[in-house]
Amino acid sequence: MTAPEFWSNQPEAQKILQRRKRLEGDLELLKRLKGQEDDAKVLVEWKASGEDVDADLKGALASLSATVEGAEFQKMLGGEHDRANAILTINAGAGGTDSQDWAEMLLRMYLRWTERRGFKRDITDIQAGEEAGIKSATVLVQGEYAFGYLSAEAGVHRLVRISPFDGNARRQTSFASVFAWPELDDNIEIEVQDKDLRVDTYRSSGAGGQHVNVTDSAVRITHLPSGIVVSCQNERSQIRNREVAMKVLKARLYEKEMEKRNEKLDAVEAAKKDIAFGSQIRSYVLHPYRMVKDLRTRYEIGDPDRVLDGDIDDLIKAALVARARGTLGQAQAAED
Repeated sequence: MTAPEFWSNQPEAQKILQRRKRLEGDLELLKRLKGQEDDAKVLVEWKASGEDVDADLKGALASLSATVEGAEFQKMLGGEHDRANAILTINAGAGGTDSQDWAEMLLRMYLRWTERRGFKRDITDIQAGEEAGIKSATVLVQGEYAFGYLSAEAGVHRLVRISPFDGNARRQTSFASVFAWPELDDNIEIEVQDKDLRVDTYRSSGAGGQHVNVTDSAVRITHLPSGIVVSCQNERSQIRNREVAMKVLKARLYEKEMEKRNEKLDAVEAAKKDIAFGSQIRSYVLHPYRMVKDLRTRYEIGDPDRVLDGDIDDLIKAALVARARGTLGQAQAAED
């Protein structure tokens, strides 16, 4: 890094700095584990010699246990792209206006979660619902392990509640899908030829407040060979919107290429089923009782308001632990 030519390639230099930061973080973790282990051993020796160190030993063991748990959790996020930023999409499913409202509730939940995590997020595309809520939204989540965390959220989410849109106050079941892709390094070679693209520009519309730009700069790109359609309307310039849309398209195309190489759907695609009853990974029940239950792990939380306010780390952790053990979805399969 001290070489004169190091900064001549700014993007490559930044990647090297990021890698150095990650390695330094791993080294710091190892040092912290070793230090806490040594401290605990000393306290055990003192206790064996008759010293009254019970409180100190209890605190040291608790700190060591927390650090070990954090290290194990980090190890679970060891996939090729787990450290990457994430491209999160939310789509309303069966259930009409209720499901569009539910999709917007999920969007708020994930935005609140990113705030808790200190992640930067950018709503790159949002389509308003016909009466309320949203039909779909795409969010770029920037932060270390963003994709690793959000990959655990991929699938169909079900809401059961008394519908606020039903004059007879009947119970309604609504569905929305959540998927995540890693934001790919620009150096990953995904060939996209101009002749394979149809680019449309249009005026942004719909909900989204400051995230929606009401000019003719919105861009929709259709990849003709695959049929993949992506759009971006958040940026102020058409050029920038096209850049963001191309980034999402390359991530989607990379996913399809990985499917071909593996000759089977990867973990994200495996969660893609009809957005309807029978294919959900998690249920949020607000009536007749109140509970959130992940059907893949049977992990339950009795306070749905806390979850919908973005406190979903325990649910994510349970899913990641089950995935690491190879048991994710077994509980759901047993119930089916």
